[in-house]
Amino acid sequence: MTIVLLLVGLGLIVLGADWLVDGASGIARKAGVSEFVIGLTIVGFGTSCPELVVSLTGAFQGNADIAVGNVMGSNMFNTLFILGLTSLIVPVTMTDANRRRDIPLTLFVTVLLLVFGMSRSLFGIGAADSLARWEGIIFLAVFTAYIFWSFRFSDPDSFQDNGKAARRLSVAIILTIVGLAGLVGGGELFVRSATNLARQIGVSDKFIAVTVLAGGTSLPELATSLVAALKGRDQLALGNILGSNVFNILLILGASALVTPLSFASVTLVDASVLLLSALLLLLWAYTGRRLRIDRWEGCVMLALFAAYYVYLFYKL
Repeated sequence: MTIVLLLVGLGLIVLGADWLVDGASGIARKAGVSEFVIGLTIVGFGTSCPELVVSLTGAFQGNADIAVGNVMGSNMFNTLFILGLTSLIVPVTMTDANRRRDIPLTLFVTVLLLVFGMSRSLFGIGAADSLARWEGIIFLAVFTAYIFWSFRFSDPDSFQDNGKAARRLSVAIILTIVGLAGLVGGGELFVRSATNLARQIGVSDKFIAVTVLAGGTSLPELATSLVAALKGRDQLALGNILGSNVFNILLILGASALVTPLSFASVTLVDASVLLLSALLLLLWAYTGRRLRIDRWEGCVMLALFAAYYVYLFYKL
């Protein structure tokens, strides 16, 4: 029965991703904004719902380690594994706006998170490594400004036309909602079933936490990005990853910090360095190479860094 539920969850994830990509592309066309902005906002927020639930629940229960660890782990998984794997299969094209605005902002909010959260470890100031309520307010303010800025300066000419007729807006909205529901519900069912199956065969809880649970909340981003790239929707795939990372830091940790100050006591310099390096690599790829895209060899570099980091985590268990 566990295996059946596992396969059902996987099926919901795949179908949900397919419907979400088609629906989000249709909304972009009808709304007159770029697919990147739709990926950044609607898709990025939707696929970040598992992280939002986990982090806010941890904050309300006074377990800040869950909120911080979940977001940092998810962002590293998004960039190094999901974007690395996606670009290995299909090189992901970037635009000049991505290079000048979106990728630098992702790096900026990552640096801001580490500076705010680890001020004592990095600079020797503050009573403890934590994200205070006033810093959470700054995160939410930056988030609001960025979303407004993205819609205000969206380029509707950046669509990638695959020759299909544009869907009616109502159909596109329904596809998007159903797709998101399938992704989130299927992801939860898949993680729960995989956890039960792992325990049945005697795998330790620590191993499950580092593998199944850590990657489980990023399953929607993984499925959506792969499907979008395979359908030639590079901007939707890239917007999904960058949007999810920005939502995770600015919205999820910002809102969680308003509930309770978030401790960074369990975050090591290795964790912080890998998170920062993942954002720096995106900026490096944007300014290197003959084409403005993430090539396959660059995806291999990100996957290698991801694998090295997980070896480090397993060694610590």
